[in-house]
Amino acid sequence: MKTLLILRHAKSRVGTLILPDFNRPLDERGRIEAALIGNFLAQQSLQLDLILCSPAVRTRETVAIVTATAGLTAQQRFDQRIYEAALSALIDVITEIGNDRDVVLLVGHNPGMENLIERLTGRGASMASGTLAKIQIKEDSWTSAFNEPAELDWLVKPDDLRSA
Repeated sequence: MKTLLILRHAKSRVGTLILPDFNRPLDERGRIEAALIGNFLAQQSLQLDLILCSPAVRTRETVAIVTATAGLTAQQRFDQRIYEAALSALIDVITEIGNDRDVVLLVGHNPGMENLIERLTGRGASMASGTLAKIQIKEDSWTSAFNEPAELDWLVKPDDLRSA
């Protein structure tokens, strides 16, 4: 069985002509969201084998804060295909993961993250900024990850953690 954690980047500043979309950093709310998710992950006792991340500034910052707050270390791979990815590109990224990796964190953007969860589980899920989902894939191989419906174990939003 494989575990895929899907994280949408935390809240970022709005892009402008001077600040293109790719270069948008997190805003203050986004830094708080990422820290909340990092604290949540620290409580889950998960050990990551790999982090796959869009190379956009806001996803890199999200990963840095989440992993530092959670105390997680894993190989990080920044993949241009994840930035503004269509579902087919995300499927390619996932099916190329080596089978020696059992727990993988994928960090990207909407609508790709929502589309991926729906394709994996058959269920729609709203992925507001900073939302983290845990998907249990019933297959033992990433190349087979899409053969059977996977299980959405949980979905947590930063707003859910503010009141906790």
